[in-house]
Amino acid sequence: MFVFIIVLLVAIIVGLIIYNSVVYTKVQNFKNLNEKLSGYQILKDFMDTIGEDIPVDEKIKKINDIIIEGYGIKYSTIVIFNGEEYEIKATNVQEKHWDVLTNLHNEDIFKDSISTANPKYVTVNNENEKLPYQKLEFGRAKSALFFPLYIDNVYIGYWIIESGQMHAFDNTDTTNLELVRDNIVSIYKTVSYQNVVENIVRKDLYSDLYSAEYLYGKGKKVIDEFTTSTVCMFKIINLENINKEFNRETGNQVIIDVCDYIKESMSNEYIFVRYMGPKFIIVFPGVDIQGVDEFITDIKNSVENLQIEPVYEEDEENEENENVDESEENASVKLNIALTTYYKGTALEMVTKKLEEYIDSADTNESQITNI
Repeated sequence: MFVFIIVLLVAIIVGLIIYNSVVYTKVQNFKNLNEKLSGYQILKDFMDTIGEDIPVDEKIKKINDIIIEGYGIKYSTIVIFNGEEYEIKATNVQEKHWDVLTNLHNEDIFKDSISTANPKYVTVNNENEKLPYQKLEFGRAKSALFFPLYIDNVYIGYWIIESGQMHAFDNTDTTNLELVRDNIVSIYKTVSYQNVVENIVRKDLYSDLYSAEYLYGKGKKVIDEFTTSTVCMFKIINLENINKEFNRETGNQVIIDVCDYIKESMSNEYIFVRYMGPKFIIVFPGVDIQGVDEFITDIKNSVENLQIEPVYEEDEENEENENVDESEENASVKLNIALTTYYKGTALEMVTKKLEEYIDSADTNESQITNI
């Protein structure tokens, strides 16, 4: 009887051990599944942020906020080398600590991490210690994980997460965080192209208009507030002849006068840029082609009636004037114009390319208004 009770107790204990093991496995599986689902949601939030029509710096800051909220991280900082210096792209740390955070690449404790591309974990063992890279601060962070960032094996900066607790990341599976790091790199690589577009926008010297890149950055934000818009490209088809018959200075004056006249005639809500050389673009946000027909016709007639005085250097003025026929004392302009419809969400650059292809393939003497 006693033996039976012992056997029964052993069986119960073994059964409980097996049951606990099964429950533990299920809990772990559920935890892993939950972490995966959280990871997928964070990744989805990343992708949604990339697609948003906001500046690059705002995207990176929003991504950092997603990381902080999604993983319950106390502090998160993304630092990028911009070619001249290390710059904080996103952080929730107070500004007084930024100087320290932008100089972590100089800390011996992180140099090996940067050279090997492996994360580095640092922590303190008592409340009176401070992390090796901290200068004056004690209470803010007690542990940190440092991740160097690379694009195509080129070091570009780092991402560091911090906690106010000691040994906060002792049992952290860095696999998920390394995936986040990789996503940060991928996202930065993607938005860097947007950054190029945003930063290469210039104003043309003669027309005082933005370059075509403006259309695909700030301009597109305005255009995409409407479902459809009209895009107009016009070309000064005789600009090259004006340069030859008079001089390049007169050609430049033609551009100045034509653009000044159009700017004075059009609403500030319209977008006017110098596309390339003698080609210009006007976008009418929210206006259909029929709505701009009369305006474009008036502009064409008025611009082609402009009489633009030649520009000569003082010492060449008499000689140049002698070579110009009296009937051609002033320069006049001929325009060829093409219009089409842009639909929100489609590729604006493809629309402008279609207009350019038409303008460039047209007869060199074609001077009309064409809807395509």
